[in-house]
Amino acid sequence: MDAIVLLKDDHKMVEKLFKEFEQAGETAYKKKQEIVEKISQELCRHAYIEEAIFYPEARAEVPDTSDHVLESVEEHHVVAWLLSELKGMDPKDERFDAKVTVLIENVRHHVKEEEEDWFPQVREALGRNRLQELGERMEKAKAEAPSDPLALASARQ
Repeated sequence: MDAIVLLKDDHKMVEKLFKEFEQAGETAYKKKQEIVEKISQELCRHAYIEEAIFYPEARAEVPDTSDHVLESVEEHHVVAWLLSELKGMDPKDERFDAKVTVLIENVRHHVKEEEEDWFPQVREALGRNRLQELGERMEKAKAEAPSDPLALASARQ
């Protein structure tokens, strides 16, 4: 699978979970907590493969994307900490929904920038074969991804 297609598929999966959360209803505490756990799992895997494989390759092969990569890592940092705070939070806490909303807004912004601003540059520079090779590596690497958001490299930077 093409690396960018893989990342976009992840983006779609997470967006589906975001919409599920937004439509869950104000007092659907158990359901919201389950959705947030799924969001955390998906975002940890996604961030891991971006940070470990995709970003270093993009930065090395497409120097014009260096600033985008650095900004993306900082966005991952914020998301990792929000996820870590949500992990131990009671969904009945008055700040739970607000924190998830901020998480969703951050991730949507991040996805928009990646897909619109720099994925096209990376696609053009790397080409089909290289993106397929990266995609295969990324797919395999998902199994190595941490489940704890604070174990992501971006969380420690």
